[in-house]
Order: sequence, then structure tokens, then C-alpha cells
Amino acid sequence: MPELLIGWASRDITPSRPVMLKGQWHVRVSTHAEDPLTVTALAFETVGCDEPEQAVLVSCDLLCIPGQLQEKVRDRIRKHLSELNPLKLFLNATHTHTAPEMEEGWYPHPGGNVMTPAEYTDFLVERIAEVVVEAWNGRRTGGVSWALSHAVVGHNRRVTYLSGNSEMYGKTDDPNFDHIEGYEDHTVEMLFTWSPSERLTGLVLNLACPAQTVEGENYVSADFWHDIRKEIRRRHSHDLFILPQCSAAGDQSPHLLLYNRAEADVRKRRGVTERQEIADRVANALDHVFKAAQSEIHTEIPFQHHVETLKLPLRRLSNDDFNKAKEYVRLNEQKSNAPGRLFFEKRVLNRYQMQESPNPPTSCPVELHVLRLGDVAMATNPFELFLDYGLRIKARSRALQTFVIQLACDCALYLPTERAVKAGGYGAEVLVSDVGPEGGQVLVNRTIELINGMWF
Repeated sequence: MPELLIGWASRDITPSRPVMLKGQWHVRVSTHAEDPLTVTALAFETVGCDEPEQAVLVSCDLLCIPGQLQEKVRDRIRKHLSELNPLKLFLNATHTHTAPEMEEGWYPHPGGNVMTPAEYTDFLVERIAEVVVEAWNGRRTGGVSWALSHAVVGHNRRVTYLSGNSEMYGKTDDPNFDHIEGYEDHTVEMLFTWSPSERLTGLVLNLACPAQTVEGENYVSADFWHDIRKEIRRRHSHDLFILPQCSAAGDQSPHLLLYNRAEADVRKRRGVTERQEIADRVANALDHVFKAAQSEIHTEIPFQHHVETLKLPLRRLSNDDFNKAKEYVRLNEQKSNAPGRLFFEKRVLNRYQMQESPNPPTSCPVELHVLRLGDVAMATNPFELFLDYGLRIKARSRALQTFVIQLACDCALYLPTERAVKAGGYGAEVLVSDVGPEGGQVLVNRTIELINGMWF
């Protein structure tokens, strides 16, 4: 089998000035940086074979990855790394709600010393390009191993009532409370990289939860991933690279809708924050399987990387959807204290007009990456993908472990399940969803076809 080369690099992407923070309907301007935002790159290449393969995984402490951001990075890479196919590079976001806005139009700029989205994007492209070049040029012979463990981090955040309706972060002490709408996944998928002397050099950690314990604050923060990195490095090595991935988690959150008072009471008595508690759980999950991962290191593995554009059917808007959006815009355009919501309501109007035009778009093109690294499969999607879709992929995959990576390559909004669409509520409604359950199953089926095609 071909020899495997591995390279790592990391950079600080914390803004040097105040920024507009993305993730809420209202405008938030950062007061300070509570902890650093990080971009981490992991490069793989096989050599000594007829068909060498490449991959560069880039994880960012951001809310999402605008498509223009990834394309700008690729354009920069084309100028600096002629030997790297830029299409074999992809970015993913941890989905923190305390990172800078990168797209114009969501919020009115407050003026003053606040960075514009364009200014931060220019800074970000430069830093990401630097980290990719460093990781690629730093490729060295190494090995990989993999393991699965468990840590309670994410919880389903949609509450269903006796009426059959669901609500994101709904009250569970309501007399009409029926159940939590869906499942939650506490697995932590881990990919380890090792030096020739079997020293741990880096980790890919994949778990089904967005980084949102402090999502409403007015400061810059990587959220719980900062604490996870800090705790794992304290236990293992201060120079360890850690690349976070968010699995399918469109209906997940670190917030507890049940047992929240009891959990808060125990944390208070233990003297830890919610973020520190999560970091302890993930670090404990790592320690639980560390010796097993160390016992089976592979320097020669099957390595494949497929990239394609998949067309998913668009979700149709009804006359009622159009009329509701039109009425919201009429009532709020001049006085809205939620410019993010107004932006999306106007977007519904534009979508409806396009849908009713003579030659309407019928599909949403999405970039899809599927990799095989030994017994591990990785599969990307650009959505806030509801958990059930990720579980469908994992259940049908021939790989020993399957890393589903959401919010990669682009920002494609929510992709809810049929159950969620019927129950309604934020995340399931057309306001924040261009692709529905039909498209979700197309995504699942094609992803499985590609993964299983790599396991003959």
C-alpha cells in the first residue's frame, strides 16, 4: 500500500477590533474576546503509488462557511501550492454563535471602529491560506488510528406538545408538554495521528453538537471547543493539534431542556462551568479509548477522496408562506429590532418570486466530499442537518466509523426531517430551510452510495 504523509497547522483567527457577532436575530457587537478563535488544518497525501490521493481538512471556529469564503481560500491556494488540487480542500465550522459576521446584508453596520464583514473575511482568507500552506508543506511520514467513545454534549432542543406542534427550546414545564421530539447522539468519533516514533501529534474529534453554550453573549468566543482543547492539551501535550467537527446536529444543542436545574446545581457544587463540564466529558472519553487507539497505528491505509456537486430538490413555498412573509416585512421594515429575521423574511419573498417565474430553479447544488481513511469514512454536507439524517448515514455505512461533517463548504441553512416539518417550529419552517425531507433522503442515499462504493 502507498505511504501516508500527514501535516498539521493552526492559526489564531480572533478579530483585532470589535465585530458584529453572527447567530441571533438582533445585532450584537463584540465587547472583547473571551478566548481565541482558531483555524486548524490537517493535510493527508499518499505517495509511492500510481494514483496519489490528497485531502486537506480545515476546521474553523465560526458559525458557518460561506461558499465565497471557501472559493477565496481555494483561489489563494492555487497561487501558492500548484501541487495541491484545491478541490480536495474543504472547510467546516463548529457553529459557534459568538464569531464574526462574514456576509453583508444580515445586519446594519453600526459604524465606528467595528470591522465590516468584508474586512474580517479578507483577514480570515489570509489566515486560512497560511494554515493550509503550512500544513501541506509540513507533511511527514506518520500513522493514523481511530476509536469511538462517548460523551454527553448535545441534546435534542425541540419540544413537542400534546397538540402535535414542536417548538425549539420550548418549555418542558408546560402542562401540554408531551415529549422531546427526537434522538440525541453522544458518540465521539476520533481520528488520531502519530509520528514515526508513535508520539500523538493530533486529533480529529467529531461530535453531534454545535458550540453554543454561550450563544447569546456579546463577546468573541470559540465556546466549549476552547475548553476541550485546553483540557486535552493539559492532559496530553501542550502542542497537540485538535481539529473539531460538528456531526449532524441541526436539532441539537448543549442546552438542557430536562434536568437543567439539577445539572446546574451539581456544576455549582463542583465549581465548574457548563463549558468546563463538557471539556471534562470529552477529555474523559478520549482517555477511555486512548490505549486502544495507541495499540493499533496504521502507516499504510486505503485512502480515497471523492468530490462532487449534488443537486437536491428545492422545498416549495406555499401562498401562505409568501403572504406571511409579506405581512411581516410590511409591519417591521421600518422598525425592526431583529434585522436578521427581516433579512430572512425578505429572502422568502425573493424565493417565492423565483419559484413562480417562467423558468424557476428546481434544485439546490451542494458540494459533497466523501473520504475513506482506513476503516474511517468522512462525509460532508453544508446544512444544519437534523440528527436523523446523520444516523441514517451511519447505520447504513460499511465503514467501521463514519464521521458526518455538517456546515462544510457552504451555508445551506436547516435540513429538517419530515417529522419536524409536520410539527413546525424554528428550524423546520421554510423561513430557514431551502431543502426539505425529500432532499434530505437524496443526500443520505447518495452519501451512502459513495461511502459503500469505497468498501468493495
